[in-house]
Amino acid sequence: MESGLLDDLDRRLAHALQLDGRASFSTIAAVLGVSDQTVARRYRKLRSSGVLRVVGVPEAAPLGQVHWLIRLGCVPDAAAAIAAALARRDDTQWVSLMSGGTEIVCFIRAPLREQADGLLLGQLPKTPRVVSMTAYRLLRRFAGGPAGWPGRSSALSAAEVAALRREPVSGVVYHPEPGDPALLAALAHDGRADISTLATASGRSESTVRRRLEALRSSGALYFDVEVDAALLGYPLTATLWLTVAPSALESAGQALATHPQVAFAAATTGPANLVANVGCRDDAALYSYLADDLGGLPGVRQVETAPMIRTLKRFGTLAPL
Repeated sequence: MESGLLDDLDRRLAHALQLDGRASFSTIAAVLGVSDQTVARRYRKLRSSGVLRVVGVPEAAPLGQVHWLIRLGCVPDAAAAIAAALARRDDTQWVSLMSGGTEIVCFIRAPLREQADGLLLGQLPKTPRVVSMTAYRLLRRFAGGPAGWPGRSSALSAAEVAALRREPVSGVVYHPEPGDPALLAALAHDGRADISTLATASGRSESTVRRRLEALRSSGALYFDVEVDAALLGYPLTATLWLTVAPSALESAGQALATHPQVAFAAATTGPANLVANVGCRDDAALYSYLADDLGGLPGVRQVETAPMIRTLKRFGTLAPL
């Protein structure tokens, strides 16, 4: 950590937690070839210092929801206040200030159908300091989510990945119960919270929480992600890319992005750009090289717009520390 980057064991631990955020320390230790105490000590140090956090993330489709990316242009002195207000909303999962502080990108999970006056999309145009808005509905995710980020999820061997990976069970369908939202909220705060803590937070018995947690995971309605500062992985410069791709090349371009270590997230969308990606690079030169060489070499890419991230106010549904 003295160099400002995660060391090899920390990266391996982060990858293991990406594969199964609730795996026991003993299970992880056996795969990593170190002691239980070493894994526990490393995790607690990373967690207490704010370097690493395991979060439970609901999947939209099994919950009867859809994901939207909203891109807002604001007058120069308004973006920070509007972004803070968006971060306080229950329906936003990720809120970032972009492009010199005049643009906001937020990620929301919304019901397939809801009352018009409850829609975030219907309320934002009423804010006079928002000068532009574009909404992108996510159609297919290529990178990110349960698969993780190649730049972070490449520390373990194929055999180690196989020993830890947990997949949804084929044919299991999620059926909601009234206490699930509180359970999901608690897991969004701390994906490794113990059963007793989750039971208290959701107002249910420990046996019920175990059963619901298993149902959520088996059906694919819940997965676990690892929040790590990209700078500690060697990617201090982060940006969102809005790509316009020929429809016939959309699938191949998305699949190609999923293999790039710079790409933390990529998805096909509706809207004026039909492929969006979040990337991390070492510096301006590395970002330029990625745009010119990696993206420039992809067939069907007609246009790329780049928006550097300045600050993230909310991650995985939780307000980020200032």
